[in-house]
Amino acid sequence: MLVTVAVWWAFTHAAAGASTMIAAFQPERMPGAVASLAERGVVLQDGLTSLWRLLCGLAVATGLGVPLGLLIGSYRRFRWTSAPVVQFLRMVSPLSWAPVAVALLGVGDAPVIFLVAAAAVWPITMNTAAGVKALDPLHLRVAETLGATPVERLRTVVLPSIRPFVMTGVRLALGISWVVIVPAEMLGVSSGLGYEILNARDRLAYDEMLVVILVIGLLGMVLDGLAQWLLREPAPRR
Repeated sequence: MLVTVAVWWAFTHAAAGASTMIAAFQPERMPGAVASLAERGVVLQDGLTSLWRLLCGLAVATGLGVPLGLLIGSYRRFRWTSAPVVQFLRMVSPLSWAPVAVALLGVGDAPVIFLVAAAAVWPITMNTAAGVKALDPLHLRVAETLGATPVERLRTVVLPSIRPFVMTGVRLALGISWVVIVPAEMLGVSSGLGYEILNARDRLAYDEMLVVILVIGLLGMVLDGLAQWLLREPAPRR
């Protein structure tokens, strides 16, 4: 950490003469920028707004991705017929849907949540499908032999078995969504961390812009660590 700060200090001071913008990125200017942002209360408010949009988008993506993954993994015919559409949509950048989202949903939270869900749904879908395909068929046959209904097999055999795959998909989706939400908040909204970057740039407050970028990185690290803790495998019972 100290080495990183030292390199940061050396680079910004060495290049400050060539660019006033780089001079604004000097480490010693960060406390003043933090104080300015804290006085206005924008970082906390915008951070909570971004987190709310992120959670809503992830909830939508999970609600769509898990059932879709179950269908893809369980039914070969459905997997074959849906493969071209799924592969095509996966390869389209979520941000390319931004004009469509704004045109259909207007400005505000809705298009941002849509773009987050569009980015997060595919990791969850593909990991869920992989979990279903990795399921041992003998487990399903045993449950069927014991008289379990399809709903009971899903609840007692399939869902517990694919849980690690779904958790991995959600964690991957979280990281992708956090990357997508910042540029998504630069489109027609007046709140959020992405908007705050544009706002600081328009005011030529480059030191505040860097602080917001650092906050985004730190929050991303915290979110990933929290996801690892929440989605960890439960300890086996004795």
